[in-house]
Amino acid sequence: MEFLAMLGGFLVPIILIVLVILILAANIKVVQQSKAYVVERLGAFQAVWGVGIHFKIPFIEKVAKVVSLKEQVVDFAPQPVITKDNVTMQIDTVIYFQITDPKLYTYGVEHPMSAIENLTATTLRNIIGDLELDQSLTSRDHINTQ
Repeated sequence: MEFLAMLGGFLVPIILIVLVILILAANIKVVQQSKAYVVERLGAFQAVWGVGIHFKIPFIEKVAKVVSLKEQVVDFAPQPVITKDNVTMQIDTVIYFQITDPKLYTYGVEHPMSAIENLTATTLRNIIGDLELDQSLTSRDHINTQ
């Protein structure tokens, strides 16, 4: 009986120590080279973590978003556009973009991908709207640079 009582006296501190070690280990974050972590403290923006090892304060801080810093490719659905000579045509759009400010990407726009798609469609309509059908078919380089 004394052995069980003595074992019980050691068991509780050991369980607490293991629990604390597990909590601390779960809050060590290693950020890869191609990513950025947006961190919030008590619901407010705290920092953007770059490459390396970071320690998150348990129960106080959280990683709000993991943002890829790689160049990304998005293919949008064909968009109807009207040329200068009132011809309607469908334009396929492929966008290459790279996030340069993870904080602004996370908090600046409600739906960033939708915003990119709408901006692209609007820009394409403006460019194609200034060209006639012949010009729009032959000046792909001009359209791409704009």
